[in-house]
Amino acid sequence: MAVQKSKKSASRRNMRRSHDNLSGQPLAVEPTTGEVHLRHHVSPSGFYRGKKVIEVKTD
Repeated sequence: MAVQKSKKSASRRNMRRSHDNLSGQPLAVEPTTGEVHLRHHVSPSGFYRGKKVIEVKTD
């Protein structure tokens, strides 16, 4: 079993935990349709950065 050689300092422990306090997912508003979607993802209607990139099937 692995055993640490020396105690991990409080500073290093807290640096490791720094990512535990991230906020929610960043959202973006599509300029052409006004839809809210995840940043760097295609909107539900198929637009990305104001341009139609995929055709979306409508049922």
